[in-house]
Amino acid sequence: MKKPIGTTARTGETCPESGKWEVVGSPTTTAPIAKGNRMPPYGGKAVTWKLISYA
Repeated sequence: MKKPIGTTARTGETCPESGKWEVVGSPTTTAPIAKGNRMPPYGGKAVTWKLISYA
């Protein structure tokens, strides 16, 4: 069962779904992150990532 688009995860958490993730807030970026990997920091800070599309 896939996690829904819009699912969020914080830096350091385990990625719940493979896909394209976007940083919530500004500045923003997108990154492909695989399920099971750790959610990365962005700009040296802990951020919230939001799933925007499936892999």
